[in-house]
Amino acid sequence: MVPHETNPVNFDAGSLIVGLLAGAVGVGYFMFGKKQQRMVFLIAGVALCVVPYVIDSLGWCIAVCVALTALPHVLKT
Repeated sequence: MVPHETNPVNFDAGSLIVGLLAGAVGVGYFMFGKKQQRMVFLIAGVALCVVPYVIDSLGWCIAVCVALTALPHVLKT
């Protein structure tokens, strides 16, 4: 008997849209941080690209992505 496999990836529309938007902003932050040598933008960009894959809950994913998007502007290094 083969054990029942569960699909760990969430493919609903909300998660896909949040992942796409967070990834796009993350790539922009990463490129800006690399070009301007601003580590806060660079790290926030990488985190925005990774967060949708790590956090399964849509609400928490949106909250973390919004916080990571605002973080470089709040710190203003």
